[in-house]
Amino acid sequence: MAREAVSIDDGTKDYIPLRKKYNSKEPHIADQPMTWGNWYKHINWLNCTFILFIPFLGCIGAYYTPLQLYTGIFAVVYYANAGLGITAGYHRCWAHSSYKATLPLRIYLAAAGVGAGQGSIRWWSRGHRSHHRYTDTVKDPYSVQKGFWYSHIGWMVIKQNPKRIGRTDVTDLDADPVVVWQHTHYIKSALFMCLVFPTVVCGLGWGDWKGGFIYAGILRVFFIQQATFCVNSLAHWIGEQPFDDRNSPRDHVITAFVTLGEGYHNFHHEFPSDYRNAIQWWQYDPTKWSIWVWKQLGLAYDLKQFRQNEIDKGRIQQLQKKLDQKRATLDWGTPLDQLPVMDWDEFVAEAKNGRALVAIGGVIHDIASFIKEHPGGKAFISSAVGKDATAIFNGGVYNHSNAAHNLLSTMRVAVLRGGCEVEVWKRAWSESKMLMDSTGRRIVRAGDQVTRTAQPVPMVSTVS
Repeated sequence: MAREAVSIDDGTKDYIPLRKKYNSKEPHIADQPMTWGNWYKHINWLNCTFILFIPFLGCIGAYYTPLQLYTGIFAVVYYANAGLGITAGYHRCWAHSSYKATLPLRIYLAAAGVGAGQGSIRWWSRGHRSHHRYTDTVKDPYSVQKGFWYSHIGWMVIKQNPKRIGRTDVTDLDADPVVVWQHTHYIKSALFMCLVFPTVVCGLGWGDWKGGFIYAGILRVFFIQQATFCVNSLAHWIGEQPFDDRNSPRDHVITAFVTLGEGYHNFHHEFPSDYRNAIQWWQYDPTKWSIWVWKQLGLAYDLKQFRQNEIDKGRIQQLQKKLDQKRATLDWGTPLDQLPVMDWDEFVAEAKNGRALVAIGGVIHDIASFIKEHPGGKAFISSAVGKDATAIFNGGVYNHSNAAHNLLSTMRVAVLRGGCEVEVWKRAWSESKMLMDSTGRRIVRAGDQVTRTAQPVPMVSTVS
């Protein structure tokens, strides 16, 4: 008899839009295959209008409209402010609650964020929290696993079923009157801040009505949208993963420059409540410094930072993982506990019959392939064939290097019987049970090879 599914109350609820009633019982177009007959129903035409069609018309208008200096300067300044509205406001303040902002700062960030044309705080934060909670899964609203272009812009122009997006808790956002007001009046606010406001500023300021509408309005919004979308695509595609590589987020300075510091995405996904994205002073993160300045001015407070101890642990674990992956590709010789056991007499007999066998540290090695390459000459190494060369190898004649011990381990063929194998197996147990990397391979530290023994003490001959 099949087991019934168990509903777990995790404290989250399905997302419910504030502006219109949501009927969850109606079949969603996203759950139907796209065909030649219904493809247009899969398109989010409102988003296409704002992020594709209008920018295209803006490019055409820019061809016939020269860019004035003041308009260009204002467009850049407004771009930076709207960008902070997204990075410092939508993202770090509301989506992750990495710091708290006073009412004046929240109003500024909400207004500036609207000017970026990327949806309301409530809608944006809900999707971003889902992205973090379900990264790279089917519940991730802009999963890079669906392709670079889908994560960049496809998720915006193709309709998604809200029921398929992972659930998150937005009760804190619903309790913020700034968030609720902006969400309820988003369309009117966006039209004003994205297009009307820059047009009026440039028009009343220096008479460039058309340039303000095209450059400071349409094209500025287009560029900041594409820059932010790079966090969803490029930041999951190029760069390093210094803290964890089990998911796609990556750190890259190019993405950081494009997104006002949001490019250190591997760190951010590991420590999302940290108000910083870049933790090194030399890394580009103007959003971090803006929040810090606001704190000094009394506009921001309770800035959250992950404990450095945890950050360092994550970095060290990832470094170790990379070392383990590299170690697994190297030849460390046959593990001691997998070697056959050979008697001393058998060892001597095999050597007399032509096999270049040498016993060192209780382990028998076949050095035939190395005799001609021996840096000390053939005579020295040939003289040790058929003998216990432990003392000779460890300083009796020459105290061999770490590299020599590593190379010797690749020549193991057996363990010597006669009591010595017990000590060797003890070492084998130590290697296999106590010093294992994450790939299951034994770890051999420099100077800890089983063939390396204490340098023998010279014997003093006395004559009575």
